Amino acid sequence: MDRSVGWRAALLQAVLVTAVAVVLALALSDSFFEDWGWLAGPAAWGGCALLAGSFLRLPLGLVLVGAALSGLPMLLGVAVGVHWLGAPLGLAVFGVWCGRLASPRLPVAA
Repeated sequence: MDRSVGWRAALLQAVLVTAVAVVLALALSDSFFEDWGWLAGPAAWGGCALLAGSFLRLPLGLVLVGAALSGLPMLLGVAVGVHWLGAPLGLAVFGVWCGRLASPRLPVAA
């Protein structure tokens, strides 16, 4: 695992998601998030993951898979009514996933 890429991916994802959340919170009403938050949140998470993956030159399809998997811990926070409870864990999972994507592959013996 490339820890440097993992840390950078998690930090970049955190900054991007925070920026998108602030912009959306300022631009849209609470009723939007009550009605469409189930779609806007995962879309923002995935879009930010694609930007982070692109910046780190990772395979974007696999980055999107990692974004989906890392978003699962956030469902726990939603289920218990504390929306951001799973975000730190989701960021950690995303960072580990991206670090694994960036790790050098061993050559396959023929």
